[in-house]
Amino acid sequence: MENVNTQVDELISSGVLRRLLAMTEIAFSNSMIESWWRTLKHQWLYNALDTVASLRRLVSFHVEEHNTRLPHPAFHGETPDQMYFGTGRHVPYELDSRTRAARTARLETNRAVYCETCKHTTNTG
Repeated sequence: MENVNTQVDELISSGVLRRLLAMTEIAFSNSMIESWWRTLKHQWLYNALDTVASLRRLVSFHVEEHNTRLPHPAFHGETPDQMYFGTGRHVPYELDSRTRAARTARLETNRAVYCETCKHTTNTG
């Protein structure tokens, strides 16, 4: 229903977009792109969209951010561009190394806390 309204009909009539029917004009699953579009709508497009130019600007910005800056858990922390171009193979190893270093630092910090009530250093490992 979100795509069936006067504003969408006017946009389709203008020739900027066209409406396709799932499982009639599209014979493949689009669940991955649906997830991407949901993110796009909720994070960027629920702003004031007064022109097609502002829509294009926001979509372009979101595509750039999604592909080049946002790590994806399915890619073990790599961005889609890093995964596609094969430039992020080091990312999972760096994340693992940083995770281990952060855990070690947190343990050292927790173990060094002085408890005024007990008058000794706590050992919360």
